[in-house]
Amino acid sequence: MSPSTSSEAVEDQKLRPFFCELDVLSRPDGSAIVSQGDTTAIAGVYGPIEAKPNKTYIEKAAIEAIYRPKSGLPCVPDRMSESTLQHTFEAAILTTAHPRTLITISIQEMQDSGGLLACAINAGCLAIMNSGLPMRFLVAAVNCMIHENGDIILDPDEKQLKESCAVMTFAFDNVNKNIVSSSTDGSFSETQYQEAILKCRSACDEIFQLYRDIVKKYAPSMG
Repeated sequence: MSPSTSSEAVEDQKLRPFFCELDVLSRPDGSAIVSQGDTTAIAGVYGPIEAKPNKTYIEKAAIEAIYRPKSGLPCVPDRMSESTLQHTFEAAILTTAHPRTLITISIQEMQDSGGLLACAINAGCLAIMNSGLPMRFLVAAVNCMIHENGDIILDPDEKQLKESCAVMTFAFDNVNKNIVSSSTDGSFSETQYQEAILKCRSACDEIFQLYRDIVKKYAPSMG
């Protein structure tokens, strides 16, 4: 194996640079903007507020996830992403703490250069943390792809994705690193799927550490 090939293999196991700011919006109760490489999403959390009768649960809060593409109206893939976001945040938020209310998490795509769903989940989690809502656990999402040659590449960018035969996103909790939600597209074997989970689960530790660093930056007394 040549030195250049070895270097590329090491790079494939790294996440792209992660950048975050909290309290970036004035109207929501919590907000965050996250960039992973050139992919950027902004999230706002509204509530808990009084829920309409058709969205009221006696023993818990209703969670509403809204996903907005960069331009135009949402299409089928956008609705699928919205469904994944909804499932993820419903699992993460301690909904029983605010019965009969509505909590809305709105995600706006700013730039998609690969891994947008993972970036959106991470932005949503940080916005929820910023809002002060009680959570069962934190979630960190990692995107990966299976290359045409069978290699699994973590957090691929737009250029790398052109050579993929499958793309996967996994969100993990910070307690037991269990899968909270997942999204897959393309063709892959069971072995490749399990290997992708292992690589993404290992990589999520880096994102949880970034969360801790962000909390220390914005609330030193909590660090």
